[in-house]
Amino acid sequence: MLENRFRVATRGYSEEFERWTDALNAANALKPQCKSLLQDVRIFYGEELIWVYSRSHTYPQYIGAGVYDRLVRLFVQEAREEQEASEQAESGQAESGQA
Repeated sequence: MLENRFRVATRGYSEEFERWTDALNAANALKPQCKSLLQDVRIFYGEELIWVYSRSHTYPQYIGAGVYDRLVRLFVQEAREEQEASEQAESGQAESGQA
């Protein structure tokens, strides 16, 4: 799932992201801009539509069989990688402070 990029799109905005977490954060930040029932925020994975938010639904819609499960696993993986990078940076700073 990592060879493609995520693209967040809505009227007047489109941006690509490498990480699912970044794409989801960007999409959630755009939710308040959906003023009409016809406007929505979408996330694509490559060319595949995988997530849609619109005012006509209470919650965002995950599109496709197994997409939600794949994205949850990806979210957890990205969080672990971010935590490991943070811990490595902290231990590197501690070691350089002791030298």
